[in-house]
Amino acid sequence: MTLKAFQLSEKVYWVGAIDWGMRDFHGYRTGSGTTYNAYLIVGDKVTLIDTVKRPFLDEMMARISSVMDPARIDYVVSGHSEPDHAGAIPEVAKIVAPERIFASVQGKKALDEHFHEKHLPIQAVSDGETLSLGNMSVTFIETRMVHWPDSMFTYLKEGEILFSQDAFGMHLASGLRYADEISHHLVLHEASRYFANILLPLSSVIAKLLEKVAKLGLPVKTVAPAHGPIWRDGGKEIMGLYAKWCKQEPTSKAVVVYDTMWGSTELMARAIGDGLLEGGATPVLMPLHSSHRSDVAAEILECGAILVGSPTINNSIFPSVADVLTYLVGLKPKNLIGAAFGSYGWSGEGVAQVEEYLRRMGVEIVGESVKAIYVPDSDTLERCRTLGRVVGEKVSQRASIGKCEKSEILSS
Repeated sequence: MTLKAFQLSEKVYWVGAIDWGMRDFHGYRTGSGTTYNAYLIVGDKVTLIDTVKRPFLDEMMARISSVMDPARIDYVVSGHSEPDHAGAIPEVAKIVAPERIFASVQGKKALDEHFHEKHLPIQAVSDGETLSLGNMSVTFIETRMVHWPDSMFTYLKEGEILFSQDAFGMHLASGLRYADEISHHLVLHEASRYFANILLPLSSVIAKLLEKVAKLGLPVKTVAPAHGPIWRDGGKEIMGLYAKWCKQEPTSKAVVVYDTMWGSTELMARAIGDGLLEGGATPVLMPLHSSHRSDVAAEILECGAILVGSPTINNSIFPSVADVLTYLVGLKPKNLIGAAFGSYGWSGEGVAQVEEYLRRMGVEIVGESVKAIYVPDSDTLERCRTLGRVVGEKVSQRASIGKCEKSEILSS
């Protein structure tokens, strides 16, 4: 391969791989592909920060070879043991024979359990520990549960680069390396989808991490994540977005998620959408025949209400609705209100089951759920509009209160 490394600074290179075809990540649809970012620090002790997904080993090695003989690598740092970053470690160890492979305490344990190769020279490092590279040094910052127990940042003092592993990244394949070189709309879109589908359940942990990084007072010029483009604004924009998303403050947007067998539940959803608009909310209708679970997760990142509709089939909710609700329960969204609705034929268990899922998500149920037998009549559709209006009024009121409180804080 004649692939080239990308030089970030005098002594640091991006030597990762671009996965243009990746479209699914643990059930999260990744329509823009991804990158597996690895970085080469050319110090007195040459250090490789992370590796790549195993099938992309040759691509990474080709990029390293464009800078130097890979056999010159002394150290490998594993910031996270998930296979899309650490999958190539055994092969890299065979090729370059590093003196040490550094990982967090939990990272060493995870790598041992992944590979079962006792000969790998893995050494655990502690939070705040500094490693000398001769003419440079790196400091390790434990970031447990962002997003695995083993996760850690690596900070290069010379160059002021924070290698942030899965934090501050996104699934976005591009030939451009810096976030400010790519469409701003696309970057924000993919960054928010990444947070919503992977990091949302860890919001409280991430908020504490942001405080921890701020208290450390490390000068940062560049934030180099493990997926997607690199931030050369010191991470100011993406860290600000993370701080905002962690709060999950309710907005006036109301997401209506539903599937339908013969069109009845869809009629109800449309009536609810009209009611939401009348109540002052911004409705977003998401029929599941054309909306993926990860699209729904991305929409609820910045919303105030979720209303879910399902037909009843075999005494249960519709399979696509069950899929989305199971996914959302795991993501643990906060500060939402909502309601359930749906149609049925001879048994109507589906709506009650939807409501139970919403309660498990911590959603505050507003109004009375609406059920229609077979095809909703005009009275039932009016009840749907009323439900939408009640939810819309409440969600717009909550959003207004939040804006007022924020204005008071800013003005004080």
